[in-house]
Amino acid sequence: MSEKLKVAVLGATGMVGQRFITILDNHPWFEVAVVAASPRSAGKTYEESVGDRWKMEVPMPEKVKNLVIKDVTNVEEVTKDVDFVLSAVNMSKDEIKAIEEEYAKTETPVVSNNSAHRWTPDVPMIIPEVNPHHADVIEFQKKRLGTTKGFIAVKPNCSIQSYAPALSAWKEFEPYEVVATTYQAISGAGKNFKEWPEMEGNIIPFISGEEEKSEKEPLRIWGHIENGVIVPAESPIITCQCIRVPVLYGHTAAAFVKFKKKATKDELIKCLVNFSGKPQELGLPSAPKQFIQYLEEDNRPQVSLDVNYEGGMGVSIGRLREDTVYDWKFVGLSHNTLRGAAGGAVECAELLKALGYISKK
Repeated sequence: MSEKLKVAVLGATGMVGQRFITILDNHPWFEVAVVAASPRSAGKTYEESVGDRWKMEVPMPEKVKNLVIKDVTNVEEVTKDVDFVLSAVNMSKDEIKAIEEEYAKTETPVVSNNSAHRWTPDVPMIIPEVNPHHADVIEFQKKRLGTTKGFIAVKPNCSIQSYAPALSAWKEFEPYEVVATTYQAISGAGKNFKEWPEMEGNIIPFISGEEEKSEKEPLRIWGHIENGVIVPAESPIITCQCIRVPVLYGHTAAAFVKFKKKATKDELIKCLVNFSGKPQELGLPSAPKQFIQYLEEDNRPQVSLDVNYEGGMGVSIGRLREDTVYDWKFVGLSHNTLRGAAGGAVECAELLKALGYISKK
């Protein structure tokens, strides 16, 4: 690509916004041209506004330090010099729904990390390796919005990435009932241990709204387009518990599965390691070369060893074994702010660019 697409990061000072900033530093297709945040941050440089709240492991990129933050609510000002936006705004769900539509109506594509539009019927919720075809619904959404280029696409909840890709890989065996427990890192709440010291050595068996998302969102990803909207799949039935654990990055899942069709362990593992999709076919910059790895050791996957597999964009599965109540059980692991949040959104934007939905204004 001779000229990079210009991106505005909405909610740029928060944890996911910061992750967007680091991922896009030296990205081959995209460059951060605008940073936007709340009105109280507007007018300050990015470095001044973030101050000692920089949460990433790598230093703040030099290119963004002196960018002056724009007021995220001043939509026309934010969008006038960018080709699309990545959204990680911190507002109420209704406010997010309204402002993301406002951005789209300026003919600016919106790729969002937020949950507000995940159940808007004509908004695609995409894991690029699993359901890239859901991008087809964008044309119906643009008719509703009255736009030619502007639309909204979202990525799903971070926790489901630790088990839903495995279930997708096993689709031919028809999983129909799943029990999953997720053990979720504190960065999923936008915090680190400095800000949340009570999480050290602690477990909290409740994450607001998370269990419903974990049970329902995979069904939307596996759904189909009908009459211009996405109709969720009816199976498998999923029941889930979500637990916050003292880990900085990495969501782990322990899952139990019943299948309609019998499968051997070797067949299931082969399906995992051979599973790939449109991002691998297109060679998208953020796409892992191998989406899912299977680890044979009894004590894997581990956060400390495996969370950064494929640059944090891959999924690690292990401990696949037959169960006495269900057919099979396994443990999955994914990086919650890379594969599960900002990285997944960037990969989604890459997919939409490659498919022609995002282009120069």
